[in-house]
Amino acid sequence: MKVLVWHVHGSWTTAFLEGRHEYLLPVVDGPDGRRSPDGLGRARTWDWPASAREVTPEQLREEDVDVVVLQRVRDLELVREWLGREPGHDLPAVFLEHNAPGLEPGDGPVPHTRHPLADRDDIPIAHVTHFNRLFYDNGRAPTTVIEHGIVDPGERWTGELARAAVVTNEPVRRGRTVGADLLPGLAAAAPVDVFGMGLSGLHERHGLDPDRVTLYDDPPQAAMHTELARRRVYVHPVRWTSLGLSLLEAMHLGMPVVALATTEVVEAVPAGAGVVSTRPEVLWDAVRTYLDDEDAARLAGKAARAAALERYGLARFLADWDRLLEEVTR
Repeated sequence: MKVLVWHVHGSWTTAFLEGRHEYLLPVVDGPDGRRSPDGLGRARTWDWPASAREVTPEQLREEDVDVVVLQRVRDLELVREWLGREPGHDLPAVFLEHNAPGLEPGDGPVPHTRHPLADRDDIPIAHVTHFNRLFYDNGRAPTTVIEHGIVDPGERWTGELARAAVVTNEPVRRGRTVGADLLPGLAAAAPVDVFGMGLSGLHERHGLDPDRVTLYDDPPQAAMHTELARRRVYVHPVRWTSLGLSLLEAMHLGMPVVALATTEVVEAVPAGAGVVSTRPEVLWDAVRTYLDDEDAARLAGKAARAAALERYGLARFLADWDRLLEEVTR
């Protein structure tokens, strides 16, 4: 098939583009010379296959699109404007919902958040976690869950550095949502390395000691995986998110996991793969244990990798998406 899909979530798109289809990625230049969110095109820090082509809105009119994967309400407008077709009516469509409810402006209170497509029955909503489908009010929209798939980076954990690793984007702006306020407690238990985007100002905002917390701003994915695997333990202090792909990637690497027991984490991290709790003091004790006991960290990491491969493997993910795309285009 020829699939129209926007580059919205880089890690998710990396897995999706491993499928057997032809993928059209809109590219739009913004007024400041940077690419617009309406068309980011191909990623610059991920290695995407040649089957993923950049297309301008003008070029898109010449393409025979079979199906569109929508990820934002605005995508509906863009399809109408660029293709002159109505998603769900004369163009098969799926709405991929990445987020947990309550994360976007205007979402409304959880658990009463009504999905923006709740009043339509012609476009199925594909949630990425069962938690998300449960907590959204999906109205009369047909729904399904296609859990994440990960391009396996390989079992690479060495744990040679007795440090904790955290991956988070924009923690200064997102604050409590991603658990940025919990970093001082973590840093008291272990030296911490934070990887991600928008890290500037994190020390100042939360009074973090630069000797205890080191920032690695926006590393390429491959380099980040290499560095994560050298750290003893992966820590996921996020209060409210869909399901952090960095958590699943760390599990694939063979890292032991210490995580807040929120949203889908309780499903993703089984017993033996690490420690999951709603009590930060329990998590910090677990971090200390893994720093002191490398063998325990290794065994937990192996369990984490086995669980991630079984539930979040790429082959299952792509097969699930093939079934859904075939269903909506039939």
